[in-house]
Amino acid sequence: MVPIVGCSVLTIATALERALFWTKLLRREDQVVSEVLDASRRDLTEAAAIAAQAQDLPIGRFLLAPLRLKQPSPDTFRLAMETTGDREFVKMRKGDKLLETIVAVAPLLGLLGTVTGLIATFGNLNIGGGGTGDQATAAAAGIGEALITPAAGMIVAIMALLIFRVLVSLQAQQIDYFSDAGNELELIYRQYWYEPATLAPDSTRHGDFVGTPERM
Repeated sequence: MVPIVGCSVLTIATALERALFWTKLLRREDQVVSEVLDASRRDLTEAAAIAAQAQDLPIGRFLLAPLRLKQPSPDTFRLAMETTGDREFVKMRKGDKLLETIVAVAPLLGLLGTVTGLIATFGNLNIGGGGTGDQATAAAAGIGEALITPAAGMIVAIMALLIFRVLVSLQAQQIDYFSDAGNELELIYRQYWYEPATLAPDSTRHGDFVGTPERM
């Protein structure tokens, strides 16, 4: 039971730590994305400053990575986001391996406890010597006690599995959310900053006036 109790403590600790992480992230990320995207249409420096203020969040670091570059090409802009996104997704999976291990190991620990308990019970039972009723009662009590460990192991494994599945669902949602936010930021960069800067020399040669990019 001691290893099973240890697994339960690790499971609860992981659940609490991940709950704090996801609560903080989900509560603020919509606001951060909205502010960064709005500011990026006006001034990339302002957008980078807003993202820098949210560096404690994965989405803040994700949006800041391309904005801190100086006049990047669209490919470099996207590469910076993808690299940072991959790094942040690894951090989001913190605790997954531990939970997977507990899901696999906890039932086996329970089964091991049952086997060792039964060995001890039958080892103390004097069958050939005409055991008394008290011995039979003690044996039944020992068998019942030995069955506690698999029940505890399965409870811990089920709890760890449920927590793991919730975390996997949140991670999948974040991958889609990061992708949508990154695509929107890249589109704004292309439309408002990269393409007008690329066309500006040609327009100037033809005598056309080139002002600030048109706002949507």
